[in-house]
Amino acid sequence: MLVSMDAEELAARWRERLESWAIPPEIVAAAPADPWSHSPERFGTRTDRALSEPDDGPTMSRLAEALPDQGTLLDVGSGPGAASLPLRGRIGHLYAVDTSAAMLDGLVIRAEKLGVPVTAVEGRWPDVADQVPVVDVTIAAHVVYNVPDLAEFLRALDARTRGRVVLELPHRHPMSWMTPLWQHFHGVSRPVRPIAEDCVALAAALGFAVRVEEREAPLERFTSLEELAASACRRICLDPARAAEVAATAQELGMWPVPRDRWVTVWWE
Repeated sequence: MLVSMDAEELAARWRERLESWAIPPEIVAAAPADPWSHSPERFGTRTDRALSEPDDGPTMSRLAEALPDQGTLLDVGSGPGAASLPLRGRIGHLYAVDTSAAMLDGLVIRAEKLGVPVTAVEGRWPDVADQVPVVDVTIAAHVVYNVPDLAEFLRALDARTRGRVVLELPHRHPMSWMTPLWQHFHGVSRPVRPIAEDCVALAAALGFAVRVEEREAPLERFTSLEELAASACRRICLDPARAAEVAATAQELGMWPVPRDRWVTVWWE
């Protein structure tokens, strides 16, 4: 039997489940690099690919059909702009929010080359929401798994948008693919939740008329086993010198090639 839960309970569950992804302190203390960091260079490469090979998937389609010609677009958790700059021909002004100055620098450089007027706001959403105006359309792609206070985050997106809000997220937590490696190298079991359905349920409970579309991710997670191993070493707090060992283990565990994610597009007016 399905049990209905209100937004407050769903938000609390989201936070609790997301917090369960914390890495044990003793493992973090011994890590040679920040396991949660992201590479501006790698994200920049993805943005350049998105610009050169336009994606006609549901996220870009839902954005394009809702954004008026020369309309205003807000990109929250923008990175270098992979989810917004491909719409360069329709954007009158882009407002980009990210916690990383390096990511924003990459976006601004690309936007200026493309002739897209842009305002970059460094900070965490919704703390900096009052620094952007109400816009026509908002996109928040691949960011919600970094958001403990998801109800507040979604409400602020809606409050700053006169038209459509679009979210894109993988069906499972983006670090889920490494679960066998965590078990092998550290004896640590990783969580299963939250998943995309938890985000959708919360958005619906907040009163948003959500619509959902799912598809296979258009990109491979890694282009080589070596790339996988280098990333995994950082994420699971191992010395980079163990990359060959990680690569061999991934093969032994049947983790290569890594299956493509399922990406979920969520939107409401």
